[in-house]
Amino acid sequence: MTVARVTEIISGSTISIEDAVNEGVARASKTLKNVQSAWVKDIKTVITDGKVTEWRTTLAVTFLLED
Repeated sequence: MTVARVTEIISGSTISIEDAVNEGVARASKTLKNVQSAWVKDIKTVITDGKVTEWRTTLAVTFLLED
């Protein structure tokens, strides 16, 4: 029987949404074993002087639990 767990993380990037997701998944994979997927639940931006200066994503990361 396979059992999975979902944990929520927030990651950011000054480059793009895709980079924020990639950074979040890479960081989660350092701590969590058997990362299987990530769902982008939310996207936010930081605005400075009328310009987007950072993209932030909220990710639901799914990983398999070991026996």
